[in-house]
Amino acid sequence: MSTRPSKIVCVGRSYADHARELGNAIPDSPVLFIKPPSSLKALEDGISWNSALGSCHYECELTLRIDRELKAETDPLKALQAVGAVTLGLDLTLRDVQDDLKKKGQPWERSKAFDGSCMLADWVDVADVVEDWYDVHYTLHVNDELRQHGNTSHLIFDIGTLLADMSQVFTLEVGDVIMTGTPAGVAALQAGDQLKMTLQGQQQDYVWTTFVQA
Repeated sequence: MSTRPSKIVCVGRSYADHARELGNAIPDSPVLFIKPPSSLKALEDGISWNSALGSCHYECELTLRIDRELKAETDPLKALQAVGAVTLGLDLTLRDVQDDLKKKGQPWERSKAFDGSCMLADWVDVADVVEDWYDVHYTLHVNDELRQHGNTSHLIFDIGTLLADMSQVFTLEVGDVIMTGTPAGVAALQAGDQLKMTLQGQQQDYVWTTFVQA
């Protein structure tokens, strides 16, 4: 399926360790924000941003594709049935811009929804990866150094609960993308960095790479 998403729904502070590393409170309900389709960029094109805006941080996230419309669903198990494929994505964040916006009490979009801020790997059929939604593992290496290790058992809100919650606010349409949040280990990217994302599958691991443009 190559349907262009109507939206990319993202979850902030979904792992407690990541919330703590940024000095944020642990949320009592999912923190949601949206990236537009114009934020999408191919991994092979590399990572770039306007350096005049300050640092750009990587955030590697388990990412879902909605293959069946989901609206006002209250059952987390039924909500999960709308997911047709999974992958890993990079939610790129202009951290200096975000910090300034937070201090002013303003929305995050300038730091989170800019062109090229959403980089997605190839979609993998959900059955090839997920046996148990509470036990999905992925990693991010930067220059061959392990920086992030995600495990869905550590999510504050499980995937089904997240989807059901989103569907109360947004109709999730076919092709829409869900970025489920990042674990601890985020940091600023540097020119020339090489990134490797690995998603643990049922029979094999799925590995994708990208780079920071010099």
